[in-house]
Amino acid sequence: MSSRSSCASPHPVDERLPLAKLILFGLQHVLVVAASPITAVFLVSKALGLSSALTVDLISATFLVCGLGTLVQSFGVWRFGARMPFVMVPGGAPVVMFVIIAQQTNLRTAAGAVLMSALCYVLILPVFKRCLKYFPRIVIGSILILVAANLIKIYGTVIVGQPGTPGFGSQLNVGLALATIAFTVAFAKIFKGMAGQLAVLLGLLAGTVLGAVIGVMKFGSVFHGAVLAVPTPLPFGMPHFDIVAALPLIIFSITSMAEATGQTIAIAEVVGRKIDAHDAVPRTIRGDALMSFIGGLFGTSLIITSSENIGIVEATGVRSRYVTASAGVLLVLIALCAPLARLADAIPAPVVGGTALIVFSIIGVMGISLLHDVDLRSRANMYTLASALTMGLLPVVVPGVYAHFPKTLQIVLNNGLAMGALTAVLVNIVFHHLNLRRPTRSVASTKAIEAGLRTTAHDDEAAPSVR
Repeated sequence: MSSRSSCASPHPVDERLPLAKLILFGLQHVLVVAASPITAVFLVSKALGLSSALTVDLISATFLVCGLGTLVQSFGVWRFGARMPFVMVPGGAPVVMFVIIAQQTNLRTAAGAVLMSALCYVLILPVFKRCLKYFPRIVIGSILILVAANLIKIYGTVIVGQPGTPGFGSQLNVGLALATIAFTVAFAKIFKGMAGQLAVLLGLLAGTVLGAVIGVMKFGSVFHGAVLAVPTPLPFGMPHFDIVAALPLIIFSITSMAEATGQTIAIAEVVGRKIDAHDAVPRTIRGDALMSFIGGLFGTSLIITSSENIGIVEATGVRSRYVTASAGVLLVLIALCAPLARLADAIPAPVVGGTALIVFSIIGVMGISLLHDVDLRSRANMYTLASALTMGLLPVVVPGVYAHFPKTLQIVLNNGLAMGALTAVLVNIVFHHLNLRRPTRSVASTKAIEAGLRTTAHDDEAAPSVR
């Protein structure tokens, strides 16, 4: 009897929760990631001086593509989507690159660069699939720690502002962010069961209420304006394709594959599902490529799988992909309902930033957890991690360290996540996949080397399968 029930019960990833839970848990994902689409659009709008009407249109388009992409990643459509609890958002670095390309050329060329980069994903993927053996736990753990550090930097700036601007480091903003973090931790401690799983959402709502009480949250613009929002295809006109201008985004699309690899293996680890990385990782990347291409047609930058939701899954313990699918539906509704988009935009930035900080820190904890099973006393693993942290954290803790390097190199060097990931992969290859020792005639030495290579090969073959 127990055997039959065991066979009948679905894996937690495939569990269909009651509708009320799906909506609540999905809303939690939406509120945590909502800052990404809004921040991305406002960064582009302010940097390029876009009209308010075009800005609203781009907000709607970004939410729509993120929602559709979340559904694709959660359910899987043909060979697109990992069928895992993923949410999709605009990438932070691609947004900055999009702005730079538009400033150097024009918006039509920037849109063309997004479309070319999306196609680049597909063209490079067959080669990248053969490289998955170069992403063992030491590399994935390093990447997750750097993801946390880089995202904390980004959302720390959301809280305190840019140096030299009015209100930088405002006590009110920092205090509101810290209060939001305190609310989240308190709810996680006090509540049990479903309420405890919603600690992130409850903390964000409590921070929002506090912001409204002290007068930081403004509702004036929420109820004014159109009710229905329908994104406009090709809002900048017909895209222009310039391979030289597109190089920054194309380079990022390659490094983004490494990040997608880490995210796919990490989410599999969190939800306890055994995956074949050679199948699951390409499905994730194809989903990124598809939604980035669609996003390019609607004027957005690259749309990629979100690291934020991995932290939420770890924090709540809710592993169902139907939860993120419900988040996708909510994102689509926000895209089509203009007042909801304006309400999400009204949430104080310090509240969103405080919530993001605690979630991103959990991602770092996941990286540390992966490294727990790695022998860090091994010289190879020790130097792999140390090198990745050095190159990944240097541009974070010392901004402008590469200011005198050529602009083309700065694109990669100043991206701590890209540099850290590439360094981890390359150093791991040097130690584990290159035999740099000179052969000797000693039979004992020859046997020892052969034994070491067999062990390394065994480890590499086992690396892609994760529980």
